[in-house]
Amino acid sequence: MTELFTTERLTVRKFTPEDHNDLADILTDEEVTYFEPYETFTREACIQEAINFSNSDEFYAVVHNNKVIGKIYFSPRGNGSYVIGYTFNKAYQGQGFAAESVKGMMYHAFTALGVRRIFATIDTRNARSIRLVERLGMRKEAEHKELSPRKEDKSVYNDFYVYAILRKEFLK
Repeated sequence: MTELFTTERLTVRKFTPEDHNDLADILTDEEVTYFEPYETFTREACIQEAINFSNSDEFYAVVHNNKVIGKIYFSPRGNGSYVIGYTFNKAYQGQGFAAESVKGMMYHAFTALGVRRIFATIDTRNARSIRLVERLGMRKEAEHKELSPRKEDKSVYNDFYVYAILRKEFLK
C-alpha cells in the first residue's frame, strides 16, 4: 500500500483492489455521483474500478479509520499544471474531510512534486464544491457556458467554473 501523505485525521494513498466495497459505497450513490462526468456505478462494476484505480497514478484513496471515505483525482495537464477532483461518501460529507484531504494533496503537490498550478472544473450548480475550493484559496478563473450535457437531459448543457491556485499563492 503506497501512502502519499497523512493529515491530522486522514491518510491519502494509492487504491488497492480490496478497496472495492468502500469505493462502491461512494460510486453507487446517485446523489454523490450526480456532478461527476461518469454514470453511477453498480457494486459489481466497482470491483473492476478498484483494480483500475490501483493501477492508476491519477486516483487516490482518502482513508479515515481504515475505511476509504473518498477519492481524489489528480492528473497532469502539461506545463506543471494539474487538474484536481474529489468525491466523498455521503456519510462523511460536511465534516471537513474533503477540505482536509484536498488541502493536503495541494500541499504535497506543491512541495514534494514541484507542481506549479492546480485547477478544478466545477459545475456551476455544485455549490458545496465551489465553497470548498474557495475556502482552500482557489480563485475563479473562467466560466465555460454549456460545456457538457446534463445526465438526465442530454439536450440541456451545463455551465462550469474553472478555479485555480498557483504554488506561490498557496505557499505564501
